[in-house]
Amino acid sequence: MLKETLLEATRAAAGLMKSNFGGGYKISSKSGINDLVTEVDKLCEQAIFTIIRSRYPDHHILSEESGDLRQDSAYKWIVDPIDGTVNYAHGVPLCCVSVALEKDGQMLMGAVYNPFLEEFFFAERGRGATLNGRKISVSLNPRLETAFLVTGFPYQWEELPRDPMQVFGSFVKAGLPLRRMGSAAIDLCWVACGRFDGFWEHNLNAWDAAAGYLIVEEAGGRVTDLAGNAYSPYQKRLLATNGRIHEELLEAIIRA
Repeated sequence: MLKETLLEATRAAAGLMKSNFGGGYKISSKSGINDLVTEVDKLCEQAIFTIIRSRYPDHHILSEESGDLRQDSAYKWIVDPIDGTVNYAHGVPLCCVSVALEKDGQMLMGAVYNPFLEEFFFAERGRGATLNGRKISVSLNPRLETAFLVTGFPYQWEELPRDPMQVFGSFVKAGLPLRRMGSAAIDLCWVACGRFDGFWEHNLNAWDAAAGYLIVEEAGGRVTDLAGNAYSPYQKRLLATNGRIHEELLEAIIRA
């Protein structure tokens, strides 16, 4: 029932994303002028909440738009109704719904769905990761010098311990192909299915990465923080790779 609820909620929100794509909705700013939220984010969030609460009214929910809706429950749903809202607001179809479920501090399952590309990623702890029902795995590339990488930039970074542009520039100067897609959840899933060899970001929230990091791990990849410690979605910095280039990429980020 938990899995069916997660899948149904993800699909419901993605349907609203797709049907409202292209404008005609209100857009406002949150923490900064380019940190956007749309009416569709809120519609998608409400659709997810309605499905979860109809079956599990006592479960804890953490969501980007509504914040931390605490309940005395071992279960926590972690929701990003639209990951990649800036892309969505500008008509760029690189965006998705991300829903994860945690129990007693351990991520149990996660789904990331981009309805524009019709790509539905899903993972359940100990059971692997899939794309549209087919098993996926990370790339086999063992060398950073031939890696295809992706990263993201925060809207505010004055207090970050390392300048993200300095790290980015070091890889560009080294001639590595590096992308910035605008959706951390998609970035993680594309590491999981072998399109990218590695992804890092300096300032993520739990809803950005909770589903995606489990999908990477279940696809055979490795996820840590940017000091090489065990990853938790409740800290900001993340490095996800195919595992083979992890230590080399981590050292290069620290050294930049």
